[in-house]
Amino acid sequence: MFQPDDLALPIVQAPMAGGISTPRLAAAVSDAGGLGFLAAGYREPDAVADEVAELRGLTDGPFGLNLFAPAGSPADAAEVAGYAARIAHEGELGEPRYDDDRFEAKLALAAGLAVPVVSTTFGAPSAAQVEALHGAGCAVWFTVTTPVEAELAVAVGADALVLQGFEAGGHRGSFDDLDPQDFGLLALLRLVAGVTDLPLIASGGLFDGAGIAAVLTAGAAAAQLGTAFMLCPEAATSPAHRAAIESDAPTDVTRAFTGRRARGIVNRFMREHEDAAPSAYPEIHHLTQPLRRAAREAGDPDRIHLWAGQAHARSRRLPAAALIEDLATEMSAARLT
Repeated sequence: MFQPDDLALPIVQAPMAGGISTPRLAAAVSDAGGLGFLAAGYREPDAVADEVAELRGLTDGPFGLNLFAPAGSPADAAEVAGYAARIAHEGELGEPRYDDDRFEAKLALAAGLAVPVVSTTFGAPSAAQVEALHGAGCAVWFTVTTPVEAELAVAVGADALVLQGFEAGGHRGSFDDLDPQDFGLLALLRLVAGVTDLPLIASGGLFDGAGIAAVLTAGAAAAQLGTAFMLCPEAATSPAHRAAIESDAPTDVTRAFTGRRARGIVNRFMREHEDAAPSAYPEIHHLTQPLRRAAREAGDPDRIHLWAGQAHARSRRLPAAALIEDLATEMSAARLT
């Protein structure tokens, strides 16, 4: 099964759900010696299968597919209704509902397609589910945010762990959104290295080769970068989101858009509604989806989630292959000094 040590370069492109991760981006990263990823979150299984087929038509290299594990149980209906009333003036809202993002169907799809790497976010599959993926030849990587989550992942058969530091953009991968613990990447890396000898992939706030070299020195087998790839032409990042990434605006962690903690660039919607947003994922995600879609189409940066890591302003507007070439050069220089 595929492992980080099999990579020509220890660089993993983070899966970015919602359409930003594309087959073109994943193929460009894999062809350049890294590991490209597709994001299955929020997509129907048939659409995921189509993207895997497209990716395989673009590259013979390895790649990964990320799945959202079920995120707990349904949220408090009264809290969700209260939040819906609060934001009703913002625009068209959807119907809040609980679902598991077709997790079982996507697990079966990943196994059936023999995806080289399957990663999960928000929780851990069961030991039986991991065994089924192993039987299909899939390596299974778990996203974890604490040493305790790492131990749970190890117990059910993880092949590698993606360590998501607090600096990372997008949703926090915490197993429990109600009782999160926040670790910076370096502290998390050293703590988890003390409880397992599995390969560790470091993620959060990385944007250049020196940062990659630093986490490799601290014990990581590879580095995962997300925001750093969002300005690549192969990424389907919206124009408003690209402009925000290139700014020096601060980031913060919020539940305002989806009901689950996520790091994004601060905008009006976040400032006005964060304090009232309940822990209610995916109910709030479905509630605000039409609002966010309309704002994105209108180019309105104040009503969309601008997911980005803390170092977003250092991202580069380069094709993915050129970015990886620069990262590799910087990494080599940093490790020689």
